[in-house]
Amino acid sequence: MSGPALKQLQSHRAIHEGGLSGAVGKTEMLIDFLQEGDQKNADRAANDLIDYWKTRVISHADAEEGGFYQEIVTENPAMEKSVTQLTRDHDLIRIIVGDIEKLRETEGISPSVLQKFYALLVVNEIHSREEERLLFIESPDEEA
Repeated sequence: MSGPALKQLQSHRAIHEGGLSGAVGKTEMLIDFLQEGDQKNADRAANDLIDYWKTRVISHADAEEGGFYQEIVTENPAMEKSVTQLTRDHDLIRIIVGDIEKLRETEGISPSVLQKFYALLVVNEIHSREEERLLFIESPDEEA
């Protein structure tokens, strides 16, 4: 069973906004270190950013998939397609984080790694917007 924060649009939106804001700030910090030529702190910032995606964003996705999404489909089976699409977004985030980890082993902080960090921001932003629209705004059982 999921917690009440996941079931209410405003609190769920706050979770999304906080997660994205933190990821943007940490990405900007990484870029600042790179522009300053501070490779040691850039490496630390990249590690911190990966950890953030895992502990903040992916753990939120895990919580949604572990209860909230299941409850939505149980209450309204017509939502199964939407939940499948949203779960795929989570999978993409997991895949991109895994790709970043693998690339860092061979390339360090390369342009490819930075592109993937930016891709995470885009996927997460679109996912959050669509999740709110599909599960709260357009859902016939929920009020916005």
